[in-house]
Amino acid sequence: MQALADRAATGKSQVDKLERGERRLTMDWMVRLSAALDCAPAELLPESCGFSPQERRADGGRFAYPAPDRHDLVPVRSAARGGFAEEMHLSDGPIDYVPRPQYAAHAHDAYAIYVVGESMVPMYRPGQLLFVNPYKPPTPGRGVVITLTDSSVLVKEYVRQTATEVILREYQPEMREFPISRTRIQDMHAVTGAQEP
Repeated sequence: MQALADRAATGKSQVDKLERGERRLTMDWMVRLSAALDCAPAELLPESCGFSPQERRADGGRFAYPAPDRHDLVPVRSAARGGFAEEMHLSDGPIDYVPRPQYAAHAHDAYAIYVVGESMVPMYRPGQLLFVNPYKPPTPGRGVVITLTDSSVLVKEYVRQTATEVILREYQPEMREFPISRTRIQDMHAVTGAQEP
Protein backbone atom coordinates (compact mmCIF):
# COMPACT_ATOMS: atom_id res chain seq x y z
CA MET A 1 0.00 0.00 0.00
CA GLN A 2 2.92 2.36 0.63
CA ALA A 3 3.97 2.21 -3.04
CA LEU A 4 0.44 3.10 -4.14
CA ALA A 5 0.31 5.94 -1.61
CA ASP A 6 3.61 7.29 -2.93
CA ARG A 7 2.43 7.15 -6.55
CA ALA A 8 -0.84 8.89 -5.59
CA ALA A 9 1.01 11.54 -3.56
CA THR A 10 -0.85 10.71 -0.35
CA GLY A 11 -0.25 8.88 2.89
CA LYS A 12 -0.53 5.13 3.39
CA SER A 13 -3.18 5.71 6.08
CA GLN A 14 -5.44 7.44 3.50
CA VAL A 15 -5.14 4.52 1.09
CA ASP A 16 -5.80 2.07 3.96
CA LYS A 17 -8.98 4.00 4.90
CA LEU A 18 -10.15 3.94 1.28
CA GLU A 19 -9.49 0.20 1.09
CA ARG A 20 -11.45 -0.49 4.30
CA GLY A 21 -14.32 1.82 3.29
CA GLU A 22 -13.61 4.24 6.13
CA ARG A 23 -13.07 7.08 3.67
CA ARG A 24 -15.47 7.89 0.84
CA LEU A 25 -14.16 7.06 -2.63
CA THR A 26 -14.96 10.39 -4.31
CA MET A 27 -14.38 11.19 -7.96
CA ASP A 28 -11.23 13.12 -6.99
CA TRP A 29 -9.85 10.02 -5.23
CA MET A 30 -10.84 7.79 -8.17
CA VAL A 31 -8.98 10.02 -10.64
CA ARG A 32 -5.96 10.29 -8.35
CA LEU A 33 -5.74 6.55 -7.68
CA SER A 34 -6.48 5.52 -11.25
CA ALA A 35 -3.58 7.65 -12.47
CA ALA A 36 -1.30 5.99 -9.91
CA LEU A 37 -2.60 2.55 -10.92
CA ASP A 38 -2.62 3.24 -14.66
CA CYS A 39 -6.29 2.29 -15.02
CA ALA A 40 -9.59 3.99 -15.77
CA PRO A 41 -11.49 5.60 -12.87
CA ALA A 42 -14.45 3.34 -13.66
CA GLU A 43 -12.34 0.34 -12.68
CA LEU A 44 -12.41 1.65 -9.11
CA LEU A 45 -16.20 1.71 -8.83
CA PRO A 46 -17.43 0.66 -5.38
CA GLU A 47 -19.99 -1.97 -4.33
CA SER A 48 -22.94 0.31 -5.05
CA CYS A 49 -22.18 -0.15 -8.74
CA GLY A 50 -22.28 -3.93 -8.47
CA PHE A 51 -18.72 -4.85 -7.55
CA SER A 52 -17.97 -6.49 -4.23
CA PRO A 53 -14.68 -6.10 -2.33
CA GLN A 54 -14.11 -9.84 -2.78
CA GLU A 55 -13.71 -9.24 -6.52
CA ARG A 56 -10.52 -7.26 -5.97
CA ARG A 57 -7.27 -9.00 -6.77
CA ALA A 58 -4.62 -9.37 -4.11
CA ASP A 59 -1.69 -8.25 -6.26
CA GLY A 60 0.23 -5.89 -4.08
CA GLY A 61 -2.66 -3.65 -3.13
CA ARG A 62 -3.95 -2.79 -6.59
CA PHE A 63 -7.65 -1.98 -6.64
CA ALA A 64 -8.89 -4.15 -9.49
CA TYR A 65 -12.60 -4.36 -10.08
CA PRO A 66 -13.79 -6.20 -13.15
CA ALA A 67 -14.53 -4.01 -16.14
CA PRO A 68 -18.10 -2.73 -15.86
CA ASP A 69 -20.71 -3.64 -18.44
CA ARG A 70 -20.68 -0.54 -20.61
CA HIS A 71 -24.32 -1.02 -21.60
CA ASP A 72 -25.38 -0.37 -18.00
CA LEU A 73 -23.17 2.70 -17.64
CA VAL A 74 -22.99 6.10 -19.33
CA PRO A 75 -19.65 7.91 -19.67
CA VAL A 76 -19.35 11.29 -18.01
CA ARG A 77 -17.45 13.13 -20.68
CA SER A 78 -16.60 16.35 -18.88
CA ALA A 79 -17.97 19.26 -16.95
CA ALA A 80 -19.58 22.05 -18.96
CA ARG A 81 -19.44 25.54 -17.61
CA GLY A 82 -22.44 27.77 -18.06
CA GLY A 83 -20.88 30.96 -19.45
CA PHE A 84 -18.74 31.75 -22.46
CA ALA A 85 -15.73 32.69 -20.33
CA GLU A 86 -15.59 29.25 -18.72
CA GLU A 87 -16.06 26.81 -21.60
CA MET A 88 -15.10 23.17 -21.29
CA HIS A 89 -14.19 20.51 -23.82
CA LEU A 90 -15.75 17.05 -24.29
CA SER A 91 -12.32 15.73 -25.21
CA ASP A 92 -11.52 16.07 -21.48
CA GLY A 93 -13.45 12.83 -20.78
CA PRO A 94 -14.63 10.33 -20.01
CA ILE A 95 -13.86 11.27 -16.45
CA ASP A 96 -16.26 8.78 -14.88
CA TYR A 97 -19.08 6.33 -15.58
CA VAL A 98 -22.53 6.49 -14.00
CA PRO A 99 -25.50 4.11 -14.06
CA ARG A 100 -27.61 4.49 -17.21
CA PRO A 101 -31.06 5.94 -16.42
CA GLN A 102 -34.11 4.12 -17.74
CA TYR A 103 -34.98 6.89 -20.20
CA ALA A 104 -31.56 6.40 -21.84
CA ALA A 105 -31.75 2.59 -21.86
CA HIS A 106 -31.60 2.37 -25.66
CA ALA A 107 -29.90 5.67 -26.51
CA HIS A 108 -26.86 4.92 -28.64
CA ASP A 109 -23.73 6.91 -27.66
CA ALA A 110 -25.52 8.60 -24.74
CA TYR A 111 -23.25 10.48 -22.37
CA ALA A 112 -23.45 12.67 -19.29
CA ILE A 113 -21.87 16.00 -18.48
CA TYR A 114 -21.64 17.95 -15.22
CA VAL A 115 -22.90 21.54 -15.07
CA VAL A 116 -20.43 24.03 -13.66
CA GLY A 117 -21.26 27.72 -13.44
CA GLU A 118 -24.52 29.53 -12.85
CA SER A 119 -25.65 30.95 -16.20
CA MET A 120 -28.45 28.36 -16.48
CA VAL A 121 -29.92 28.63 -12.96
CA PRO A 122 -32.82 27.83 -12.34
CA MET A 123 -33.02 25.45 -15.34
CA TYR A 124 -29.76 23.71 -14.44
CA ARG A 125 -27.66 24.14 -11.32
CA PRO A 126 -23.95 23.66 -10.64
CA GLY A 127 -23.23 20.02 -9.84
CA GLN A 128 -26.20 18.63 -11.77
CA LEU A 129 -25.43 15.73 -14.06
CA LEU A 130 -27.08 16.10 -17.46
CA PHE A 131 -27.80 13.05 -19.64
CA VAL A 132 -27.43 13.66 -23.36
CA ASN A 133 -28.67 11.83 -26.45
CA PRO A 134 -26.57 12.92 -29.44
CA TYR A 135 -29.17 11.68 -31.94
CA LYS A 136 -32.32 13.27 -30.54
CA PRO A 137 -33.27 16.52 -32.27
CA PRO A 138 -33.36 19.64 -30.08
CA THR A 139 -36.76 20.75 -28.76
CA PRO A 140 -37.62 24.40 -28.01
CA GLY A 141 -37.56 25.02 -24.27
CA ARG A 142 -35.24 22.05 -23.56
CA GLY A 143 -31.51 21.97 -22.91
CA VAL A 144 -28.80 21.38 -25.49
CA VAL A 145 -25.09 20.69 -25.32
CA ILE A 146 -23.38 22.60 -28.11
CA THR A 147 -19.85 21.85 -29.26
CA LEU A 148 -18.38 24.77 -31.15
CA THR A 149 -15.85 24.46 -33.97
CA ASP A 150 -13.07 25.39 -31.51
CA SER A 151 -14.13 22.29 -29.46
CA SER A 152 -15.50 24.33 -26.56
CA VAL A 153 -18.82 23.22 -25.08
CA LEU A 154 -21.86 25.20 -23.95
CA VAL A 155 -24.99 24.08 -22.10
CA LYS A 156 -27.95 26.33 -22.96
CA GLU A 157 -31.68 26.25 -23.59
CA TYR A 158 -32.63 25.74 -27.24
CA VAL A 159 -35.08 28.36 -28.53
CA ARG A 160 -35.14 28.00 -32.33
CA GLN A 161 -32.95 28.04 -35.40
CA THR A 162 -32.90 29.80 -38.71
CA ALA A 163 -31.01 29.00 -41.88
CA THR A 164 -27.93 30.81 -40.54
CA GLU A 165 -28.04 30.74 -36.73
CA VAL A 166 -29.24 28.96 -33.61
CA ILE A 167 -30.99 31.03 -30.97
CA LEU A 168 -30.19 30.05 -27.37
CA ARG A 169 -31.27 31.22 -23.92
CA GLU A 170 -29.41 31.60 -20.65
CA TYR A 171 -30.71 32.86 -17.31
CA GLN A 172 -27.87 34.50 -15.41
CA PRO A 173 -26.83 37.18 -14.67
CA GLU A 174 -30.09 38.07 -16.43
CA MET A 175 -32.25 36.13 -18.85
CA ARG A 176 -31.28 36.72 -22.45
CA GLU A 177 -31.61 35.12 -25.85
CA PHE A 178 -28.64 35.24 -28.18
CA PRO A 179 -27.69 33.83 -31.58
CA ILE A 180 -24.75 31.62 -32.52
CA SER A 181 -23.87 31.30 -36.17
CA ARG A 182 -24.45 27.78 -37.46
CA THR A 183 -20.98 27.94 -39.00
CA ARG A 184 -19.53 28.02 -35.44
CA ILE A 185 -21.47 24.91 -34.32
CA GLN A 186 -19.86 21.51 -34.74
CA ASP A 187 -22.53 19.48 -32.87
CA MET A 188 -25.77 20.15 -31.03
CA HIS A 189 -27.03 17.35 -28.73
CA ALA A 190 -30.30 17.22 -26.80
CA VAL A 191 -30.32 17.00 -23.00
CA THR A 192 -32.79 14.25 -22.15
CA GLY A 193 -32.66 14.32 -18.36
CA ALA A 194 -30.88 15.59 -15.28
CA GLN A 195 -29.78 14.08 -12.00
CA GLU A 196 -29.72 16.20 -8.86
CA PRO A 197 -26.30 16.82 -7.30
